[in-house]
Amino acid sequence: MNSRTHTDATPPVQAAERVNIRPMRHPVAVMAAVLIVISGVSLALGMPIDRITQIAIYTLYAAGTNFLIGYLGLVPFGASFFFGCSSYALAIAFGAFGGNEISGLLIATVFSLMLALVIGALILRRKGLYFSLLTLACSQIAFEVAYKWTTVTGGENGLQNITRPWFKSALSFHVFTVAVVLVVSWLLWRVAHAPFGRLMQALRDNEQRVTSLGYDVYTTRLIALLIAGGTIGVAGGLMALLLQGVYANNLNWAHAGDPVLMAVLGGVHQFLGPLWGAITFIVLEDRLSAITENWWLFFAPVIIIMALLSPEGIQGFLRRFGKRSRWTLTRDTIPARPARITPYRPADAGGDDARAVLSVENLSKRFGSIVTQDGISLEVKRNQLHSFIGPNGAGKTTFFNILTGFILPDGGRIVFEGRDITKLQAHKRARLGLARSFQILSVFPNLSAFENVRVAVQASRRQWRGFWRDAYTNDEANDRVWSLLDAVGLADRAADLCAELSHGEKRLLEIAMTLATSAKLLLLDEPLAGLAESDRKVVAALIRRLASSHAVLLIEHDIDRVLALSDRITVLHQGRLIADGLPADVARNPQVISAYLGDASAHAQPAGDVKVIAANDAREDKPAGRTLLQLENVSAGYGGGTVLEGVDLTVNAGEVIALLGRNGVGKTTMLRTITGTLHATSGRVVFDGNDVSAMRPDLINKLGVSLVPEGRRLFPNLTVQDNLKLGARAGGAPLDEICELFPKLRILMRSRAANLSGGERQMVAIARALMVPSRLILLDEPFEGLAPAVVHEVREAVAKLTSRASLVIVEHHAESVLNMADRAYVLVNGRVAFGGSARELAADVALQERLLGVSAGDTEELLRKTA
Repeated sequence: MNSRTHTDATPPVQAAERVNIRPMRHPVAVMAAVLIVISGVSLALGMPIDRITQIAIYTLYAAGTNFLIGYLGLVPFGASFFFGCSSYALAIAFGAFGGNEISGLLIATVFSLMLALVIGALILRRKGLYFSLLTLACSQIAFEVAYKWTTVTGGENGLQNITRPWFKSALSFHVFTVAVVLVVSWLLWRVAHAPFGRLMQALRDNEQRVTSLGYDVYTTRLIALLIAGGTIGVAGGLMALLLQGVYANNLNWAHAGDPVLMAVLGGVHQFLGPLWGAITFIVLEDRLSAITENWWLFFAPVIIIMALLSPEGIQGFLRRFGKRSRWTLTRDTIPARPARITPYRPADAGGDDARAVLSVENLSKRFGSIVTQDGISLEVKRNQLHSFIGPNGAGKTTFFNILTGFILPDGGRIVFEGRDITKLQAHKRARLGLARSFQILSVFPNLSAFENVRVAVQASRRQWRGFWRDAYTNDEANDRVWSLLDAVGLADRAADLCAELSHGEKRLLEIAMTLATSAKLLLLDEPLAGLAESDRKVVAALIRRLASSHAVLLIEHDIDRVLALSDRITVLHQGRLIADGLPADVARNPQVISAYLGDASAHAQPAGDVKVIAANDAREDKPAGRTLLQLENVSAGYGGGTVLEGVDLTVNAGEVIALLGRNGVGKTTMLRTITGTLHATSGRVVFDGNDVSAMRPDLINKLGVSLVPEGRRLFPNLTVQDNLKLGARAGGAPLDEICELFPKLRILMRSRAANLSGGERQMVAIARALMVPSRLILLDEPFEGLAPAVVHEVREAVAKLTSRASLVIVEHHAESVLNMADRAYVLVNGRVAFGGSARELAADVALQERLLGVSAGDTEELLRKTA
């Protein structure tokens, strides 16, 4: 398990040997150097130093704005509200009471903080576009007030004659401004690397997961707005001192987007982006406006070109071509890996074994005419593995959502540890000790694997806030993170971004995050889905260990493991409980056999399997068709790293190919290379005589290659019918034929995809691929997370697809696909370790163990023999 190598992902970013950064490579040091250089150039050329002072102020203005955009994912179109109002606060206070530069900045900052607190309490009830428009509306309201309240704001003429008693000269004030900007920028950098800053980034990526860990999303956003508002308030105060006056123009909607524009020009995901954006904005505005009043006609094309060539802005260019320009919003390193990782040991959840940790009484929930819970009552005992099973669509995940507070029930009550939590907010339930994993992967894709787990550990240690201490200097928390990553076999991938992990590795990462919470009750929603057999064994053993010290409520479709692991099993069918008791008793229950397994004989040998085997026998003797797809010595990878190495693969017309291998060996990377979403670094991909190695994905699709992706990837807010119509093209299968293949879809045509079960979503995903005139269909884990009866149904449908197209099926479980296939390929560490008859591989159990089993040493030996 711990021998996992870097395969189906980019090579890791640098794993730090230390947390501290060398001073001359610190981004604030780089900022200081740049401002000093351009100041020196300005003085040497006799240019006004005030222009460089304005650049420094706008850098801080854009940095405060980008604090919300880059770290939290909120775009404030009206950041000028804080900028302009803080300027007026300073000017009005100076006029009434006098003061100096320091007191003026304090007044501007405090006033901006008060505005952020009041306005944030209102507008943070909304996010996305609504948040952006609300901030813009606040800015425009402030402009109207400032422009027309002449007696206080000076109206159109503004307020002048603001004095600078300490820094009267332009040069001395410039030095003061640069110093203030650098200090505040350094404070922002520290906050970004403190526990609170890491929490912001996690919230940016996945609000639901943050809530499930026990964090208060609303309060986090409010505090972030206060920090950003205070930062922008400092910039507004400096601008008033620079101009020695204040004007309503800065509040106008025409200038409201200036800081956002500067952040985008420089790079919203780069800490130094606001600096480059401010320099570009001020210089171009200054030079172009000297030539023409319509300078935006020339400035706008610059923005368009930048957006097309470098979505990460100017800093993106520097990172692409400069070896030392590595700065992003945070460091690209993680804490040093310890010489010896402490083995993970579950913490004892405690409590009286005689009392139930969770009691559900007469719980009910319906969505329109669909009843998902109908009078459910059950108890979950301590130190027990309680499995909650049922066919797809039975309402299991909805039940978990109700328990964790993401959905409120229509009736009944939930009691946890003697406390009624029926109406309690989700994050407060998590803090009480309810932890969960999700059926659909729920991780933080833009954080490293280490950081994903560290955010969960931070939650378990009740470190809700932390604005100063570097998150990576907490050795106790770091050691806990390494233990958890090692427990699921991801210690070697700790520095990799989560987005770059394979699906199975993300599933393992989510399990590690759930374990990090040290909760009293663990709700695990299909934790084994998408895992290779070797990983399933390890994770299943880990879950069994957890049940000795925790209450575990498990949803899982691997019925054999459920029966082997569980202390108690409850079965849900059509929203009602049909069985509850010991595994042996539940397994013999006729209602369970009928509802969950489909029919009494399904568990032993589904009839469909016999048909599939017979079809395979018939195909075994047929001559191979013409070559449809050919990979010739293909290598591919991410960010300069190699995932596939010298792969040769052939698919003939009318053929079914099984593509097998452990998690992370390159299966998904191969599908991406075939479909064109990832281009091969060497070798050729030829489809029907056309070299498609460098072709766009949409053009490859038009040639007849369709992908049924892992995770289904439907459009959740559209109906089933709309999802299918979006993929429809002339020559594809009509809806009537789709409904014959999947009769259930005829009933679900007007249902939103978000409300479908896992099996129903898989049917829609396959059907969507058929709406295209496909000659090659790639199915990525088509049976993942499905109940046995649904697997049987989907397998029969997949078998029928062979009359329409060739198939390449990626699957972890060899036995579920080999009987359907003509030939099989097995990948080990990005190379083909086996390519031949599917029947031969199916019959050779020892070979399957060496290629797909637990032992990594055997597969390495086989690779040496086949090299």
